[in-house]
Amino acid sequence: MSDCLFCKISAGEIPAALVHQDAALVAFKDINPQAPLHVLIVPRKHIATLNDLTPDDDGLVGSMFRTAAALAKQHGYHDRGYRTVFNTHREAGQTVFHIHLHLLAGRGLGWPPG
Repeated sequence: MSDCLFCKISAGEIPAALVHQDAALVAFKDINPQAPLHVLIVPRKHIATLNDLTPDDDGLVGSMFRTAAALAKQHGYHDRGYRTVFNTHREAGQTVFHIHLHLLAGRGLGWPPG
C-alpha cells in the first residue's frame, strides 16, 4: 500500500531503528516505547489486521513469533520474561493498519493489560 507507514519503513523509504530484517520481516524500535525493549515486528507483506490473515499466512505469523523470541534472547530477556501483543482494530489500540507484533521486555508487565 502506497500510503502505509509500515510499508514505507519496510521498503526503506522512511528511516527506523532496525534491529532485524530478512526477506519477509522487518523489526524496529517503537518510537513511543512502553518498556525498555519495545520492538515492532512487521511483515513486508501488507496485511491490515489479523482478521485479514489467510491460511497462506500461517508461516509468516509463526516467523513473527520466532523472531520475537530471538530478539528477546539477543537482548537478554528470554529467561527474565517478555510479552508479545497483537492489537486488532481501534478499540484494541491498533493505530497503524498493517499487522505488527509488539515485543515488550525489561520491566514488570502487569495483568490484565490495558
